[in-house]
Amino acid sequence: MGELSRFWRESNHRYRMIAIKCGNCNEVYFPPRDVCPKCHRESIGKMQETQLSGKGEIVSYTIVHDAPPAFMRQRPYVLALIKLDEGPTITGQIVDADHGALEIGKRVRNVFRKVREDGKSGIIQYGYKFVLEE
Repeated sequence: MGELSRFWRESNHRYRMIAIKCGNCNEVYFPPRDVCPKCHRESIGKMQETQLSGKGEIVSYTIVHDAPPAFMRQRPYVLALIKLDEGPTITGQIVDADHGALEIGKRVRNVFRKVREDGKSGIIQYGYKFVLEE
């Protein structure tokens, strides 16, 4: 139950890619934080929500062949480090791509997809993944 409640608490940034921007130093953090790790006290009360474009570029990637049980049906799948245009680097799955077309530096954009399904309750959880930009 704890994992499900955490998922719903984080749904705003999972579904809409909402980040936090420090009003003191302008650094952008995703997922959101309460305090800027760069400015510390100076950022308290100055953190503001900001909408991310969901676009960025591949910094690094790997093709996962030995997946955890929840992802066995998706394998092999691509997991990448993606530097978003607004600054943060995040981990994301790249979908609908020929693995031979993947390259560091290629542009990607986010898409809204099924992340997993809870077998016991049948609840489907959605979130962001990425596709190569044309």
